[in-house]
Amino acid sequence: MKSKSAITFGVISIVGTTLLAACGSNSATDTTKAKNKTLNVQTSSSLTTMDVSKSTDIVSAQTLNNTNEGLLKFGTNSSLHKALAKSWTVSNNGTRYTYNLRPSKWSNGDDVTAQDFVYSWQRIVNPKTASQYAYLFDNVKNATKINAGKLSPSQLGVKAVGKYKLVVDLNHAQSYFNQLVANPQFYPQNEKVVKKYGSTYGTTSKAMVYNGPFKLTGWNGTNDTWTMVKNKSYWGAKNVKLNQVKYWTVKDPQTSLSQYQAGKLDLTTLSGSQVQQFTKNKDYVLRNSASTFYLEMNEKKQPLFKNTKARQALSLIANREQFVDKILKDGSLASNSFVPTKMQYRDGKDFAVVSEDKAMTSYNETKAKQLWKEALKESGKSSINLNLLSDDTASGKSTTEYLQSQFEKLPGLKITNQNLPFKTRLARSSAGDFDLVVSAWSADYPDASSFLDLFTTNSSYNNGKWSNAEYDKLVKSASGSLANKPAQRWDAMLKANKLITDQAGVIPLYQQAQPQLVKSNVKGVIYYPTGSNWDYSKAYLTK
Repeated sequence: MKSKSAITFGVISIVGTTLLAACGSNSATDTTKAKNKTLNVQTSSSLTTMDVSKSTDIVSAQTLNNTNEGLLKFGTNSSLHKALAKSWTVSNNGTRYTYNLRPSKWSNGDDVTAQDFVYSWQRIVNPKTASQYAYLFDNVKNATKINAGKLSPSQLGVKAVGKYKLVVDLNHAQSYFNQLVANPQFYPQNEKVVKKYGSTYGTTSKAMVYNGPFKLTGWNGTNDTWTMVKNKSYWGAKNVKLNQVKYWTVKDPQTSLSQYQAGKLDLTTLSGSQVQQFTKNKDYVLRNSASTFYLEMNEKKQPLFKNTKARQALSLIANREQFVDKILKDGSLASNSFVPTKMQYRDGKDFAVVSEDKAMTSYNETKAKQLWKEALKESGKSSINLNLLSDDTASGKSTTEYLQSQFEKLPGLKITNQNLPFKTRLARSSAGDFDLVVSAWSADYPDASSFLDLFTTNSSYNNGKWSNAEYDKLVKSASGSLANKPAQRWDAMLKANKLITDQAGVIPLYQQAQPQLVKSNVKGVIYYPTGSNWDYSKAYLTK
């Protein structure tokens, strides 16, 4: 799911909560100056779910990240920090993690225990839950067999030893396992609450319980405004300075800007020409993203897309440089790789730069038309009409309009755009109800596998149903037999990324940047480029 900052992720630093608490604050008195302790934040998409096991989008992840908490949490530049785990150990062979939990409470007064993690992890890998994020647990012992219905969830390699000790057994060493557990999918869940609400669990703010810095209120499951209020039951409540964080769904950039200028919003995202207007403004902040927007082609619904030439033609006819420079104009970068830049490095080399395939991502109208004609002929077609699906946001509409103009340069191709609310578009994508769809993915953890795992043949995120045996083999080896061989693992992932780009299994379009205006009195907001992106637990207003 998730985004932003040019850093090297060779080593993830582990620091205590004391250091995290100090981020963004100049003095203790700064945090008490503001009489109004409500932060108003703009978002372009509505909240879809608060069910930890079913969340798939960035808005849900961000809200879960601030209302709930797991073993560890991300901080600035995706550094890793203690959360519910006050300490942990790893066995010599890297396959057993033992976490010691601090005493903490749910918002209903129940204790948060190791068993809450056991229940939650078993629930997410249970095939009855149909979690799209179950694959993140694949390296936990027995997870894949459980998810395939071959074993009981009770046989997952996680157990509670007493009230506050959690033991996890892995199939093999996994260098980024602690980065995984910092994500919402690894959060604990209160079994009593899940069973109490049943099918309505996580569908409203009331049908949920919270163990994080804030509690969610005012969300009925469909409204476009929701509020996070300080959770007095949170173990670190004394360090939470804000009383409320209010989310406002504002899809139109101009409306959002007007509300910011009127003082109704404290943070807002800029779009298009707005960026040029405000780059020298003291409130302007550009956040680089570990997020790629890409095009999926539905091979099941449109057999033409089984033809590699057809997919490659669409990739070559998309002038990415022109799109980001002339249309988006928001600091986003043209993508030459499905894996974004400035996310993973080895020996000082950027993974995405080393594995980029400019031959298949640079604009080439002549070659695109040639490949398209050949694909149509080989498929027994002279023309085809296709629907192009994306979100109904300003950038979503700009993207489909631009791609439509480019794609229709291909002979015999007619494109009809469909821009739908995020929740609807997401459901259509998952159901395979599209010809072409613009999707996006933000890294959950700073490793190329966060992207590459998505498009193996049996991945639940492979909505276009592209399949390549060699790609599957490379990705599998990177997460299995090569897990403890960093150099060979790196090479396997490089080959996989080059393969999916060359074959246009999916078509990378651009790497998102997020230009923002942030009021100068807003301090202590923690942003990180992977995972859920935003942490407001240390934020405060100075006036």
